[in-house]
Amino acid sequence: MLLHKKHLIGALIIFVSTAAVAETLEDAWNSAINNNHQIKSAKADTSASEQQLHAAQGQRLPDLNVSSGYTQLSETPAAKTQIAGQTAQFSTNQAGSVKAQAIASVPIFTSGRISHNIDAAEASLQAVQSNEITSVLNIKMQVAEAYITVLRMDRALQVAQSHVDSLDLHMKDVNDLFDQGIVARNDVLAANVELANARQLVVQATNQLDIAKARYNRLLDRNLADEVKLAHQFPETPKGSLIDLSGNALKQRPELVTLAQQIESLDQQAQSVKAGLLPQVAVNGGYQYQENRYQAFEGMWMANVGMDWKLFDGSSGHRSDAMTRQAIALKEQRDDLAGMIGLQVRQAWLDIQETQKRIAVTQQAIAQADENLKVTTDRYQQGLSTNTDVLKAEDLRTITHDNLNNATYDAALATLHLRHAVGVL
Repeated sequence: MLLHKKHLIGALIIFVSTAAVAETLEDAWNSAINNNHQIKSAKADTSASEQQLHAAQGQRLPDLNVSSGYTQLSETPAAKTQIAGQTAQFSTNQAGSVKAQAIASVPIFTSGRISHNIDAAEASLQAVQSNEITSVLNIKMQVAEAYITVLRMDRALQVAQSHVDSLDLHMKDVNDLFDQGIVARNDVLAANVELANARQLVVQATNQLDIAKARYNRLLDRNLADEVKLAHQFPETPKGSLIDLSGNALKQRPELVTLAQQIESLDQQAQSVKAGLLPQVAVNGGYQYQENRYQAFEGMWMANVGMDWKLFDGSSGHRSDAMTRQAIALKEQRDDLAGMIGLQVRQAWLDIQETQKRIAVTQQAIAQADENLKVTTDRYQQGLSTNTDVLKAEDLRTITHDNLNNATYDAALATLHLRHAVGVL
């Protein structure tokens, strides 16, 4: 019994310690990558493209076709001839017979049709792989935004609750002074209204925090009501000048790689269609069997070399031109995306500079606002300031704490946006 209790206590300690561990952003990313349905879909697309590449490579391998059948004719096939002026007739085949064959065909020259098809499939696979990386980056960015939103809302709730606590203390001061006949009932009413409004803000902040947690859990494919405990840990800001970061983004962003490989795939497909109009040479060989007792050899081996040259086709040229024009359209999209990426890097970089300055300013303002509230409260207790002065000082204190909260998490979000824009999230 004692041993059982020890095991139970040990299990409870492990459970409590595990539950107390805050989830890091890296943990959240790993969980999302393993469970998110969009990423699973992207991985399935990659697997499908791999099979398409294998299919394109399989065009170089021999085709082996086996067929058989039984034929029953209403009459026995026969031939007529004249022998010594007399009409003679003899059977040439059976009325019922079995026919079977196994034929292998190997392309030996296709004017580049197969090789262009394979190159197109390889480029398509690389495009899909890059698109999978894009999906991972986008999901990681969504998770990061939800992660920061939870922390922001949690901190906003703390500020709102501290606002209530501060007004509770002030309410006690007002009631004491009112009981002593020092202040008018108007002060009591005003303080009560302000306290009620503050409690309403707590209710709103609690609701916003619950919604933020539910959105976060959804991205990680968890139960929406699961408890969320997050660590205040964020990646470092990428090093380098704005010019360096913009250059790195153009090299590293998977969206640009995806478009480049899609363009290559379309170019190769266009070349493959054109090659289909040129000579196609293949070797065929196999075994044929025809059941026929009137025939000297029912089974025979055969081999031949055949060439197919499509001299005119009213659609292949247009299909090739269509693919070429699609590639041109993607090139324009790629150039536009490159400009958009440059803007994203610049905006995130400027946001970092702005938020750092906001943090410095709000940190100074918080110390001043806290001191201002302390002095104003002391003066009110001594009858040297009004209730309105205290409420205003408390509002200023709350605003400065909210400003610091927003500046802090805006800075973290700007860093993550920059890393995403550069392609190293």
